[in-house]
Amino acid sequence: MKFQSWGQCALAFFAIAYLAGVYFASSPIWMGFSINALIVTLAALSWNITGGLGGLSSFGHAALYGTGAYASAILQVKYGVNAWFGLGGGIAAGAAMGAFIGGLAFRYGLKGSYFALVTLAFAEVLRICASSFEWTGGGSGLQLKLMPGLAQLQIIERPWIYTGLLAVVGLVMFLTGLIKHSRFGAYLIAIRENEDAAEALGINTYKIKVQAMAISGAFGGLAGVLYLQLWLFIDSTVVYGSAVSVEALIGPIIGGAGTVWGPLLGTLGLHLLGEGTKSLLPNSPGLNFVFYAIVLICALRFLPQGFVGFAARFGAFNKKERDDA
Repeated sequence: MKFQSWGQCALAFFAIAYLAGVYFASSPIWMGFSINALIVTLAALSWNITGGLGGLSSFGHAALYGTGAYASAILQVKYGVNAWFGLGGGIAAGAAMGAFIGGLAFRYGLKGSYFALVTLAFAEVLRICASSFEWTGGGSGLQLKLMPGLAQLQIIERPWIYTGLLAVVGLVMFLTGLIKHSRFGAYLIAIRENEDAAEALGINTYKIKVQAMAISGAFGGLAGVLYLQLWLFIDSTVVYGSAVSVEALIGPIIGGAGTVWGPLLGTLGLHLLGEGTKSLLPNSPGLNFVFYAIVLICALRFLPQGFVGFAARFGAFNKKERDDA
């Protein structure tokens, strides 16, 4: 990410300081909390490719996340495939599902709220299918055998799990930055700003959007597989549930959709808010989602560009950027 102001540098610094400070936290609760937040960050980075860079807002990103998780689980449980091959299979399945949903929706010119509703419908249909067929474990879900070791991607020590997830999140953020500043990223942003004008300039908008959905699906499938390897169990409600889709989209919107750091910052902030709510009000389950909704409404009203966009106003590096902010 190319920082535009000292405000953005400060946000990145605080995020890095928090992530590094987890290693020195006296309570293991923070380690577990941060591990879960990093997996959600991967789902948020997945949504950010289409919803942030391309303006293709999805309400059903759980379809990609869950497909990756189920593909890997089926390969390992039903066919005895090694977890590393299951990882590749989950990423490929997520990419294929993204390309399929995108190819079908964009072929008929769906966009905006219509596209969002189609993705939501796909996630719900897949949830029902996963809970109905014995091949996918039905209502009981799928359970991996406990075989600790890197060979089966089952790491027991939480610091090593956390370190590995940090590396994966860093890699996906790096790839997001490469995509954003590539010609493909420029095409995607042009589609977001004005699809008709992009077509007039000769951009194959259908192809670009389907490719974006495939990339987003690959990242979402990766997040789903890592969740599977962490907990060794999945069912349809867990990986195809609406909570996955909500957390995938709310993080980038709060942090800054279309930016590299936005999904990480938004997800960490929201999870800290949710954890604080649970600690202060332990007898009110689900109240954290109410706070998520309040924060989202406030962000859309007062911070349309998220934390990153707001921070860009403070200490811009040059006059043009100050004027733009």
